[in-house]
Amino acid sequence: MDLIQLRAFAAVAREGNLTRAAEKLHVTQPAVSLQLKALQEELQLQLFTRGGSGMTLTEHGAKLQPFAERALASAQEFRQAALALCSTVSGELAIGTILDPEFTRLGMFLKRLVESYPQLSTRLQHGMSGQVLQALRQGQLDVGFYLGELPVDCAEAIHSVTLTQFTYRVLAPAGWQQRVQGKNWEQLAHLPWIWTPPESVHSRLLLPIFEQAGVQPHQVALVDQEPSMLDLVKSGVGLSLIRESIAVREAQTHDLVIADSVSLQTGMHFICDQKRAEEPVIAAALHLIQQCWHSVPSLPDL
Repeated sequence: MDLIQLRAFAAVAREGNLTRAAEKLHVTQPAVSLQLKALQEELQLQLFTRGGSGMTLTEHGAKLQPFAERALASAQEFRQAALALCSTVSGELAIGTILDPEFTRLGMFLKRLVESYPQLSTRLQHGMSGQVLQALRQGQLDVGFYLGELPVDCAEAIHSVTLTQFTYRVLAPAGWQQRVQGKNWEQLAHLPWIWTPPESVHSRLLLPIFEQAGVQPHQVALVDQEPSMLDLVKSGVGLSLIRESIAVREAQTHDLVIADSVSLQTGMHFICDQKRAEEPVIAAALHLIQQCWHSVPSLPDL
């Protein structure tokens, strides 16, 4: 068994199709088939069944998939750590930041960078997720935080590490219980909304939902910072999408109302240009940000 076989197994398991898996791995379909055959023979297990719709994991294959994914992730982490150790990491790292530093664990990340690589300096640029992605693609940033799914047109060009998953809730002003409780997205669309620019994850999450419902949200204000959105909700201006932990805290503290029938899940990712992922400075950053999130117990979102 080797990493090539595990990569083939994991790719086919994720894609459910040999052709798409081969495209993801940048090899031919027969090469993927040979790797799967060799792996199954070595394990003496059938990992897939072939059907009209593609490749389906067997019971044994489904049980082994998470082990394969963890093994590949560990191998990548090992390689990044080795690259960091064998290189003198120096220069400047331009980091795109979002949200509040407590949530992104920015302080912990920068502390580990300074301690591990004293010759490395950092430059921070704060903005919305879409702005971070745009600046990174234009070469103005080296790495950055990003919320939500990457756009299809650049997903393969961007290396992305998932740091955490979390929930957004719709937060309403005090006294709005009758207006939001039990209401679905279509009904909520007719209420006043505090909206955000297209570069914001709030806009990217909400627009497809309202489009699917065939309604246009009633936008009464446009803001680009979460504290401003929260202040407008407190002032009674309208609804806003707020991280669940903040929504719960503010509801308890200021008698704000959380819509009880809707919520949205998304993820926070750490991204860089795929072609630059193994550069010493960027590899070091990728390794340390994963340490901050995966080797430390989850922190409350304050």
